[in-house]
This record gives sequence, structure tokens and C-alpha cells, in this order.
Amino acid sequence: MTTLTTPATTTAHRSSGLMWAILALVLLADALDVIDGTVTNIAAPTIARELNGGVGLIKWLGPAYMLSMGVLLLVGGRLGDKFGQRKLFLIGISGFTLASALAGLSPDPALLIAARVAQGAFGALLIPQGMAIMTKAFSRDMLAKAFGLFGPVLGLASVGGPVLAGFIISADLFGLSWRPIFLANVVLGIIGLVAAVKILPRDDDGDRSTVVDGRGSGLLAAAMFGLLYGVIEGSTNGWNAVPVASIIAGILFFAAFAYRQRTAVDPLIKPSLLHNRGFTSGMVVGLVVFAAGTGLIFVLSLFLQEGLHAGARGASLGLVPLTAGIIVAAFAAMAGLVTRLGRKLVFIGLAVNLAGCAWVLALVNHSGTNLSLWTLAPAFFVIGVGTGLCFATIPTVALGDAKPDEAGSASGSLSSIQQLSSAIGSAAVTSIFFQGTSSGLGHAMTVTLIVVLAVTALSLPVVTLMPRKAAE
Repeated sequence: MTTLTTPATTTAHRSSGLMWAILALVLLADALDVIDGTVTNIAAPTIARELNGGVGLIKWLGPAYMLSMGVLLLVGGRLGDKFGQRKLFLIGISGFTLASALAGLSPDPALLIAARVAQGAFGALLIPQGMAIMTKAFSRDMLAKAFGLFGPVLGLASVGGPVLAGFIISADLFGLSWRPIFLANVVLGIIGLVAAVKILPRDDDGDRSTVVDGRGSGLLAAAMFGLLYGVIEGSTNGWNAVPVASIIAGILFFAAFAYRQRTAVDPLIKPSLLHNRGFTSGMVVGLVVFAAGTGLIFVLSLFLQEGLHAGARGASLGLVPLTAGIIVAAFAAMAGLVTRLGRKLVFIGLAVNLAGCAWVLALVNHSGTNLSLWTLAPAFFVIGVGTGLCFATIPTVALGDAKPDEAGSASGSLSSIQQLSSAIGSAAVTSIFFQGTSSGLGHAMTVTLIVVLAVTALSLPVVTLMPRKAAE
């Protein structure tokens, strides 16, 4: 087998067909991640009902996956550097496949949540390796073609995942209800594993001197779990001593993590990045926008199913305009708008997002739960456009002032932040929604939208501190 070296020497010995096969494999892995991050938006009510998991299970299904993914993403990249990307890719896809089987066969909520955590953890080992393998193995021209395919494929995955979940649940294949949405990963994972063993080039040149900050990762995991558990437990079963103590512990662990980043020899986040005003302000805006956006999309799915009684298939189709808006806006941003407009595009995205949320708020205030999917579709599309502009633009603009030697750490840090803030946001916004259901689902949706509008608006002044121009 050819050893991973530089693109020029590697591609001389590798056929174009093999490179396309490697690209297809990497795209499969990334698509599985996108799908598994979104399918529970539609499936959560059905799963909770059939496993008697209640509101608590609904709140944990998405965040459990995002939490472990976000905590371990940077570690996954470092482990690939240390032991070789091929080895970590094989471990990641094997573990993800087994965790998916466990999720699909889970008889109770506890085992399902554990399986979701395992999916996210192995996904964090898997995802960083694909880009590293391509960077080493592909020529510059092939890399350009590869990057051009990521957007369309992952865009289709983000739409197809929830829609497929809705149709699978409605079809009740073999009487298995929601379980095939996870069991399908087993088939795809086995195909991916066999292909990876055969086509991924060996990379026995891992740098064993690479430092992996396990202590920092452990502190971050403890901090995020403490915060998540406190928010979910407190909003579900009351704010007694346990959730309050959990949140306090989470804050203390996060303080310890921050101290660790200042004192560690090779921290997860480069210290110079934290002194970069443009990057830190982008990180703050990203935390707010990713949290509010991800949480709102989940709540809209719940509102369609529980409030409008659309069912899983109806809700999945009802969210198509929103997802289409995200894809259209993301493509427009990355096709050149972000380069020309820089942080102005973040302002535009936030303004469009606020307009879409205000539109839905007006509709809900006027009609409550007596709304049709067609009535909501235009407003959902506007929310999607705003969300897509923000999601695609904030990371690129935040990197505008990063030095070349900081770019890798900064990009990885923003990816982790996106996952972690999505986990916190999903739990927090869903908790707000369920707190308001005692006065009706229309009231719950109104309160949720007001909170999302307020939090999103508060991030607007921080955008002025972000770099004026996006990263090259």
C-alpha cells in the first residue's frame, strides 16, 4: 500500500478512480454524522412515547449526541495525528456502527441515551480523519473538486435525514416504528468499514510525539455534562438541590478547564486565539446563534407534531422550507458573498433570522395552533435563510484575523463550539418550550420565540467586534 506523504508523490501512484472512491467514503461518513444529528428532531416524540421516556428523553436525544461529539472533536483530530488517520477512521466507523445498532435495539431510555453518547464519541474520532486523509492524499485539483461536493452532499443529508425519518416512522417498516432510522446506519457503516479497509492508504507515519490533552477534555466533558444535566433535570423535575448543584459543578469544572487552557503545555485551544478579539467575539456570537438556532428548529418540529398534530411525516415535510432556506443561503454565502461582505453578512443573516422568527410569532399569536403547514412555509423559509447565512458565515468571519499557524486550531475549536452550543441550546430552548405547555402549546411556542428573538438580538452588538473580512 502507498504511504501517505505529499499530494504530488501520492497521486502519482494512485488512480483517479481510487481517489474518487476515497472521497465517496469520506462523504458517507460525514453524511452519517449530519443525518444522525438531525433525525431525532423528527423522531423524538415517537421514541419518547414508545419507550415511556417522557419529556426528559425528548430533551436528551439530541444533546447527548452533540455533547460527546463536541467534547471529543479536537481530541479526535489529535489522536489521528498521533496514531494515524486510517487507524482512527476504522475505529471511528466501527464504533459508530455498533453504537447505532445499540440505539436501534435499545429497550429503554437509559440505554438509548448511552448509545447516542457513544455515537457522538465515535463520530468525533471518525469525522476529523477524512479531511486529513484527503489533504495528504489528493492533488490540489482533486481537493478543489472534493470540497465542491461537500456542500451539496451534506445539504442533501440535512434535508434527507429528517424527511427520511418521518417517512420511516410513518411506514412502520416490519413493525419496528422508529428503530430503522438507527439500524440503517448499521448497513451503511458495514459497507463503509469494508470499503475503508480496502481503499484507505496506510499511514504508519503518525507522530507519536503529538500531545493529547486528556485532562482538558475530561474537564470540558464534566463542565458540559453538569450544565446539561442541571438544565434538563431542573426544568423536568423541579429546581431542587440536585440540578442547582449540577449547574454549579458545571461552572466550576468550566473554570478549571479555562485554567487548564492557560497552563497546559499543549492545550486544546491555542492561548493566542483567546487573546484575539475577532476570534473570541466570533466564538461568543457563534455560541448564541448556534444554540438558539438549533434549539428553535427542534422546538418547531415539536410544535408541528404536538401542537398542529402533523405527525412525523407531516412535520418532516413541514420543515423542508426551513432546511431549503438554510441550504440556499449557505451556498450563496460560500459562493462569494462572505468574501465580499464579511461581517456585514452576519448582520444580514441575524436580521433575516429575526424577521422570520417575528413572522412566525405573529402567526402563532393570531391563530394559535389553528395553523396549516402551508401558512408557516414562507416564514420557515425566511428563518432558514437567516440561519443558513449565520451558520455558514460566522465561522469563516471569526477566522478572519487568525494567523496561518492558528487556523487549524481555530477551525477545530469553532467546530467543537458549534456542537457544544447546539447541545446546550437544544436542551435549554426545549426546556423553555415544555415549561410553557401548561398554558397551551400556542403559548409555549410564543414564549420560546420571544426568548429566541431576545437572545439573538443581544448578539448583534458583539458582531461589531468580529473581523471585518472573512478568512481567505
